[in-house]
Amino acid sequence: MKNRHRSYLFFLVMGLCLRIIPVHAYKVGRPPELNGLDKDIRQVVYVSVDGSASVKARVDFWEKLSEDASSSWRLVNDFPIQAVIGKNGLAPEGEKREGDGRTPSGVFALRRAFGYDETVETGLIYRRVTERDFWIDDPASAQYNQWVAGDVPAVSHEALRRGDDLYKYAVVIEYNTDPVVPGLGSAIFMHVWRGAGQPTAGCVAMAEADLLRFLRWLDIRRNPVIIFSN
Repeated sequence: MKNRHRSYLFFLVMGLCLRIIPVHAYKVGRPPELNGLDKDIRQVVYVSVDGSASVKARVDFWEKLSEDASSSWRLVNDFPIQAVIGKNGLAPEGEKREGDGRTPSGVFALRRAFGYDETVETGLIYRRVTERDFWIDDPASAQYNQWVAGDVPAVSHEALRRGDDLYKYAVVIEYNTDPVVPGLGSAIFMHVWRGAGQPTAGCVAMAEADLLRFLRWLDIRRNPVIIFSN
C-alpha cells in the first residue's frame, strides 16, 4: 500500500509540474537570413522547402521584441507547421515568371490580408472581398499584378471571391508589387490549402487553423516579411 501511495504521489506531482512548466519540445536552428534584415523588421515568416523541386514546405514564425540590437530572435510556434508551394517548386531568386507554377525565392513584405468574412482578427490591413474583386494577371495590362474592383475585367484575371474556400483567408505577399515588372509573376498569396501535399499555382498554402493563427500573430507595426528558402 505504501509503494502504491508513493507512486500515486509521484505521478500527481509530475502532472502538476507539466501543467505549470511549459514544454517547448520543438526547436529549430535560427535561419541565417535573419542576421541581414533591417532592424525595424521584427516578424518573419520563414518558409523552408526541401529542395527546389519539392512542393512540401515547413513554416516557422520568428519575432524580435524590439529594434534594439541586443534583442534576439525567438521561435514563436511550438510545433512544425506544414505547408505547400507551387506545383513546380521554388524558383531561384530572380527567375520567377508568370504562369510557370513556381513560388518566388526571396524576402517579401506582408502588409495586406483579405477574405470572405466581414472582419478577421489580424494586425494587417484587412479587406473583405466580394464578387467584384479581381487580381489582374495579364502581363500586357497596365494593371498587371494589381487588385482591382468593379465589373469583370476584359483581360486575364483571378477572382478573389472564389467558389471554394481557398481564399477564405489570405495574405498578399508583396512580390513584384513595387515596382511591378510585366511577366515576372503575379497574385502570390498565402492562403488556405486544398489539402496536405496538394500544391498551388505559385502561392504558399496551409491548413485554415494554422493560417488563422498566423493572421492573429502578424502585426504591420512590426514590419513583417516572409522568406522563402531551400
